[in-house]
Amino acid sequence: MAGDGLIRAGALVFFVGAAATLVTVAPLLLDTTPFPTYMFGLSMLMGVGFLIAGAGVFRSIASGRRQARGDS
Repeated sequence: MAGDGLIRAGALVFFVGAAATLVTVAPLLLDTTPFPTYMFGLSMLMGVGFLIAGAGVFRSIASGRRQARGDS
């Protein structure tokens, strides 16, 4: 379908952000030296990935509706 690539890309970006979040939070829980501030920025990739995947879902829905109507 039309949005499958966006959904896959969004999932990949989300999991990269999730891994960055785990890496960033681990030193805080283990009472070691925290990572630099840019690592917290990488954690924001979770939200970006969620938005990309959501856009792919909406694109797939729109494509399915167009096919159901008979439009190309």
